Amino acid sequence: MSSQRATEEVVELVSQLIRFDTTNTGEPETTKGEAECAKWVAQQLEDVGYTTQYVESGREGRGNVFARLPGPPDSDRGALLIHAHLDVVPAEPSDWSVHPFSGAVKDGYIWGRGAVDMKDMAGMALALARQFKRDGTVPPRELVFAFLADEEAGGAWGSHWLVENRPDLFEGVTEAVGEVGGFSLTVDRPDGTQKRLYLVETAEKGLGWMRLVADAQAGHGSFLHSDNAVTEVAEAVARIGRHTFPLVMTDSVSQFLAEVSAETGLDFDPTSPDLETALFKLGNLARIIGATLRDTANPTMLKAGYKANVIPQKAEAVVDCRVLPGRQQAFEREIDELIGPNVTREWITHLDSYETRFDGHLVDAMNNAILAHDENGKTVPYMLSAGTDAKAFAKLGIRCFGFAPLQLPPDLDFAALFHGVDERVPVDAVLFGTKVFEHFLLHS
Repeated sequence: MSSQRATEEVVELVSQLIRFDTTNTGEPETTKGEAECAKWVAQQLEDVGYTTQYVESGREGRGNVFARLPGPPDSDRGALLIHAHLDVVPAEPSDWSVHPFSGAVKDGYIWGRGAVDMKDMAGMALALARQFKRDGTVPPRELVFAFLADEEAGGAWGSHWLVENRPDLFEGVTEAVGEVGGFSLTVDRPDGTQKRLYLVETAEKGLGWMRLVADAQAGHGSFLHSDNAVTEVAEAVARIGRHTFPLVMTDSVSQFLAEVSAETGLDFDPTSPDLETALFKLGNLARIIGATLRDTANPTMLKAGYKANVIPQKAEAVVDCRVLPGRQQAFEREIDELIGPNVTREWITHLDSYETRFDGHLVDAMNNAILAHDENGKTVPYMLSAGTDAKAFAKLGIRCFGFAPLQLPPDLDFAALFHGVDERVPVDAVLFGTKVFEHFLLHS
């Protein structure tokens, strides 16, 4: 087993992927689309002998690419899906120290929008797919490589469209690995040494973008008004924005806290009233972990009125809701109490939460792959406070994990790089991840 070919080209592949501006604004008229990038990926796969499928998911330019690498002919094991999205969130070049679509390689990093979300994993998957085909590798099970559109806007014109309209593309797939997992968290141990914990995503919160609407009698701004749509929505938004949902301990978070406690000797007792304060001992990752202890509802948009002296007939707001597994009904009850009787709500986007167990052959293969390249490493489960394309694939009964391995510098604020200015990924982390991912895929 040798990842030489893959590691020789993976940095350039990641850099090239970043150079494609695949900005997804969520609005059709301003979204760039993934077609050009997807067709380039297809060409890289076809150049080494793959037969690819290029599919546009319901709208022109929303390009997706699929390629399969067969396993043993007599295998009765289900296929493994390796998925990466090609779209990225917007970036304002004037805010960056390098152009966000330059794919610059400097100071030990690959720079650009998508470097960590998630063209680094796309590049690793592409490099290994090419290596396996050139080497005539027969993996222990069939591998399905998927490069997808529209994840950054919820996947309606990407993974969810594909699952609903082209389930044949996932025929035989039983398990999947995707983004936001496998990265390292360095913790201090009681004996003065350090341990690298590699966080495997086993759960993610539900994603819901909720619109609030208040209707009232329109009128002149100089008159007295007992009902005002702007006031009603503003008060509902304020109540939601100031509300703290109850702390709920899910299996994934409970296991994560137990593992970290065992390694560090720190007290992360799930029943402690000081748990959230204690989490800050984890440094920058505390923001991600803290957001998985309870539901969140953050107001993000307001819309009302058209003239300073006119009471508008309608006022609206949008709230970004992230809901823990098993909490959807209770969450909606709390929201209804907060908004009151004069405001209605509707889901603009509503995607379910997801959680699976941290056990089985695939989990063992992840840990063994980490240990093969980092004897001081260990995999632990965690919950993602955001969402991924796993939500779509779970509808097909596919068991999903986040595992895009990266060994990160202990002082790197990795969480801040997602959707952040000067997004970048360490070159060494990508080279490490390629080797680990190769070991994993060949023992999955």
